[in-house]
Amino acid sequence: MFIAGLQETTLLDYPWKVATIIFTSGCNMKCWYCHNWRFVVPEEIKKRSSHMIGEGIFFRFLESRKNILDGVVICGGEPTIHGDLLHFCRKIKSLWLLVKLDTNGSHPEVLSRLIEEKVVDYIAMDVKHSFSPSYNKLIGLDIPMKKFEESINVIRQSHVDYEFRTTVIKWIHTRDDIISIAIFLAGAQHYYLQNYRPWSTLDPEFSWESFTEAELIWFSDDASRYVKTSYRI
Repeated sequence: MFIAGLQETTLLDYPWKVATIIFTSGCNMKCWYCHNWRFVVPEEIKKRSSHMIGEGIFFRFLESRKNILDGVVICGGEPTIHGDLLHFCRKIKSLWLLVKLDTNGSHPEVLSRLIEEKVVDYIAMDVKHSFSPSYNKLIGLDIPMKKFEESINVIRQSHVDYEFRTTVIKWIHTRDDIISIAIFLAGAQHYYLQNYRPWSTLDPEFSWESFTEAELIWFSDDASRYVKTSYRI
């Protein structure tokens, strides 16, 4: 596994844990509003290739900080497109560190294997939109909805902690969309609404607005009828 980016310490991305974040390169989606597009666009990945961090360097870093860190957050890009993800997670677990995986949920078979092998401790899955044609329009390609639905079921039926989350964007997500997602997720551990921030996106012309905090509270109250929910400004 080559690592495209590294944030040495975070107190926010793994709930109640001190963690380091790694960013894998490449993604099977092209979400217009993506803020991590430098890890997604092939031309940008090529530019950063000489700055990639090899496994050896990364694990020496973990060894030096394993008495400080609780775990590692693996995000991207999309980590589940990498064939050596399972091996990589095993190596992290061998250091007695926790693993949190951020995923778009497009590879339920990979999630199943990671869970079966007990190499992941927390999964955060993005639910981009209600399960409608708007989903594939937002992610920029056609992926069967059953893939995302299967991932949700795999995660919910697992032994690991998890959260689902939607980055909400004004004029793209409606109150009915949020309610529809919440109904599908009914009974899940937690559903977060994350407010979109209009800066440095994959599509430079993408300039939709953020919701106000009052609107997010309104959405969160609607969703809370079906699932434990909260919002992030």
